[in-house]
Amino acid sequence: MNLEMVMQELEALGKERTKKIYQSNGAHEPLFGVATGGMKPIFRKIKRNQPLAEQLYVTGNYDAMYFAGVIADPKAMSEADFDRWIDRAYFYMLSDYVVAVTLAETDIAQEVADKWIASDIELKMSAGWSCYCWLLGNRPDSEFSEEKLADMLELVKNTIHDAPERTKYAMNNFMYTVGVSYLPLHDKAVTIAKEVGPVEVNRDIAKSKFLNASVNIQKAADKGQLGFKRKYVRC
Repeated sequence: MNLEMVMQELEALGKERTKKIYQSNGAHEPLFGVATGGMKPIFRKIKRNQPLAEQLYVTGNYDAMYFAGVIADPKAMSEADFDRWIDRAYFYMLSDYVVAVTLAETDIAQEVADKWIASDIELKMSAGWSCYCWLLGNRPDSEFSEEKLADMLELVKNTIHDAPERTKYAMNNFMYTVGVSYLPLHDKAVTIAKEVGPVEVNRDIAKSKFLNASVNIQKAADKGQLGFKRKYVRC
């Protein structure tokens, strides 16, 4: 299948209701409103195809960009490729659920994520923290430096309340993921999540909300989910 054929198939799968949901989360035109599950039949026909993924990603069409992540071959992508992708990711569903997820399947994931976290650019930081969440929820604990993750928890404690909005979400999720999926630092994550307390987000709209990693780690513990690892990063 070529670019034009894939775009036609995606357009045919689009639904106005799904489109409105994506737009309420920050997506903008062009987009069709394709449910992610609806993309699976197209993926089965194409499998991994990095050249086609690159063509889809540069269209700027949200559904095409998302599908690019589905068919991407992460091992064929360099740091420069990921930098290009993150620069085009204009809202969190692309930065955290396409670019970060794809990056998490590479050997350079931590190295690139570290640079993004240090960038002071909201969606880059968000993608960096999110990448660690995908990694921690999938890879063995032995692949991580306990000291490094402990330092990252301290960084969250010291900076989360003043971080940009989407970065707050990703940092909060990092505390939760360390607490649930990285057993060597479970206790430290619990302690820091309690110290951080509720994190206010969406302060710029009428009704802000609060994230609470401490409560959610406890819920996961109560359900016997500590040590959880998913088999695959991408579904």
